[in-house]
Amino acid sequence: MMETVKILNVEIDNLSEAEVLEKLDDGVVFTPNVDHILLLHNDPDFAEVYEKADYKLCDSKILYFVSRFLGTPIREKISGSDFFPAFCNYHKDNEAIKIFLLGAKEGVAVQAQEKINTKTGRPIVVGAHSPSFGFEKNEQESLEIVEIINNSGANVLAVGVGAPKQEKWIYKYKEKLANIKIFLAIGATIDFEAGNKKRSPKWMTESGLEWLHRLFSEPKRLWKRYLIGGPLFCWLIIKQKLKVPSFISVRLLKSFPDL
Repeated sequence: MMETVKILNVEIDNLSEAEVLEKLDDGVVFTPNVDHILLLHNDPDFAEVYEKADYKLCDSKILYFVSRFLGTPIREKISGSDFFPAFCNYHKDNEAIKIFLLGAKEGVAVQAQEKINTKTGRPIVVGAHSPSFGFEKNEQESLEIVEIINNSGANVLAVGVGAPKQEKWIYKYKEKLANIKIFLAIGATIDFEAGNKKRSPKWMTESGLEWLHRLFSEPKRLWKRYLIGGPLFCWLIIKQKLKVPSFISVRLLKSFPDL
């Protein structure tokens, strides 16, 4: 099997969930999906931090299908919302693992903390914080959050504030979080764990239709991402399959900077 699979501008690690859980002792984990891949073309800072991640796991059934279309199959979809609960369950009896949750709206991270600890049967989540909107632009607030995390005793940080904010924040403050060995960028997973949001039905996820469920759930926020970004992504994949020069793909993406 290939160690990585390249889809447009991202090298995705071709690992199973079981292999990642066994290997992951330290490092930064990102979970690329279609939206990330499109964002990376128009955001050099996002691309820079993405390149540094230790693990890039396939978050999308669409990317899973695309990898087969390109002739370089990814073994398994490992979305953040599946991987994080699997990580908690894997370490439920490992007292050395202590998690901090950062993300979601006020109070939601604490709800997630309580539910996760109940499921695992121990206080595996030792701290939780829901930052204010726009916190990533507020240096003082961010440094206060760093202090809260450092004082919590956590050695795993799960950040769920959406891409590219969560990935950029992790790398901006990573060196100040001396006790954290594992960084997980997990999107809406904190909301799912708290029961604040519902995931799409399993049949939709497995058939690559999770995007449709999300579109109906948040049409005003997501219509452009899926109704413009989706077809654009498909066109770029066809170009990759036909080996059209990459600069043409990049030029096309830059025509849609707001996706």
